Parts: sequence; structure tokens; C-alpha cells
Amino acid sequence: MRLGEGTGAALALPVLRAAVAALSSMATFAEAGVSPRSTS
Repeated sequence: MRLGEGTGAALALPVLRAAVAALSSMATFAEAGVSPRSTS
């Protein structure tokens, strides 16, 4: 394995963890109290 392959994987892991944390803590529309779209 070359230098770029290992460092790319090591740098991608924190980005992936941050994405999972953001998605898992995001509220749904019902939890946030968002009303349905009005058609006017």
C-alpha cells in the first residue's frame, strides 16, 4: 500500500463519522413542527 491510500482512508473516517452524527441527530418534519405546504 502506498502513502496516499492509507492517508485517504484515515482522513475520510472523521468526515464519515460527522455525517452520521449530523443525520442521526437531525429532527424529522413532525418533530420540528413543520406544517404541510399550502397550495396558494
